[in-house]
Amino acid sequence: MTEDTPSAELLVILRHAPHGSSWLKEGLDVALVAAAFDRRVTLLFMGEGVTALLEGQQAGPLGQKGTAATLEMLEMYDIDSLVVEKRSLDALGLSGDQLMLPTREVTEEGVAALVASHALVLNF
Repeated sequence: MTEDTPSAELLVILRHAPHGSSWLKEGLDVALVAAAFDRRVTLLFMGEGVTALLEGQQAGPLGQKGTAATLEMLEMYDIDSLVVEKRSLDALGLSGDQLMLPTREVTEEGVAALVASHALVLNF
């Protein structure tokens, strides 16, 4: 498989908030493992998953750690394609400049194009 092979690309969709379930953490863990095995990874934050990118997260009610430390490691794994659904930002009353990492905003049509352009898509 060469670097240009589409099957080398993985889209991980993160839809859940940092606390209340393990979905977000599991999605980030999968992304890190895939990147460690030379997969090109794109992270798409949608719905409450967008809140993972907010600064100042504390431990959750069940002692769950925030995701900031994991997100800060993305660069070490060459995961630099971070995408946020604009509708989710708007629904939460947020803007891209409030997020802890640089992201690219996409519309609903952009989400469809992202999914179509990746050989592997995992939804968390």
